[in-house]
Amino acid sequence: MKFIDPKNDLAFKKIFGNEAKKEILISFLNSILDFKDEREIVDIKILNPYQAPKIAELKETILDIRATDKSGNQFIVEMQKNDKGDFAKRSLYYSSKAYVAQLEKGEEYKSLKKVYFIGILNFDMFKSKTHISRHLILNKETLEQELEDFDFTFIELSKFNKELDKVDSIADKWIYFLKNANKLDLVPKEFDEIKEFKEAFEIANSYGWKREELEIYDYMRLKEMDKINEIETAINKGFKKGIEQGIEKGIEQGIEKGIEQGIEKGIEQGIEKGIKEGIKEGIKEGERQKAIEIAKTLIEQNVDFDIIALSTGLELEDIKNI
Repeated sequence: MKFIDPKNDLAFKKIFGNEAKKEILISFLNSILDFKDEREIVDIKILNPYQAPKIAELKETILDIRATDKSGNQFIVEMQKNDKGDFAKRSLYYSSKAYVAQLEKGEEYKSLKKVYFIGILNFDMFKSKTHISRHLILNKETLEQELEDFDFTFIELSKFNKELDKVDSIADKWIYFLKNANKLDLVPKEFDEIKEFKEAFEIANSYGWKREELEIYDYMRLKEMDKINEIETAINKGFKKGIEQGIEKGIEQGIEKGIEQGIEKGIEQGIEKGIKEGIKEGIKEGERQKAIEIAKTLIEQNVDFDIIALSTGLELEDIKNI
């Protein structure tokens, strides 16, 4: 068997947005939100069930999952693979839109129902070390939740590092499935006896996909890779250019200062200042830079290891081992 990557937007929607297999979404929501007893979801209506979009329509297609339970509470589930820097505001925006959309003209505010937003992230978003975090509107003094209609839960897959034999709860099983299904060849025995997981793995089996679906899946996967390559190329070019300009400017300033304090010391200080300005320019043009790449570039320029350590934040031992 070959399983697709559930983190792919289309695959995620096909697995969890399937109206005919909505027990998969119910199991996921109950476990992630820790709904038990009277709070447990027993039925749900998927408001935008899965339909394979056409490649030409992908820009206009919403691939999140929206559902409502029997009480009218609304659930928005969204997968986000890449950090675009705006997911917090995006989650607030979509939740508030769903909340406002409930109210028809002439209806009273008391008819508004709670909105739950579940964001699944393939990157780090918060400072906490836990892979699941819940965010509520609390009274600052009493820490009580007196404004109850918004509930945000975020799953940071990058912080989930449990091995299969340590995965015991249903919630962790779903997170393990999301993060690792595409690396598996068979359904693990830990999942095989649970109906919802068997069905999820069946949907994730690429051999059961239509050719058109696989084409869209591959198209989206390649687009993601192209985007990542574009960013890395921009970072590398921007950093290289920034370093070159910074060192050149630093050397010029160092020579000028060397007239008063000595050419040798001036050049050293100029290079140091140039490196700092180069790093700053490189980050500005190419966003985040990798410290190891900075060190490699500076070593090639025969810059002193102490200066490299000061500029990159790397330990001297690490620099010597490059």
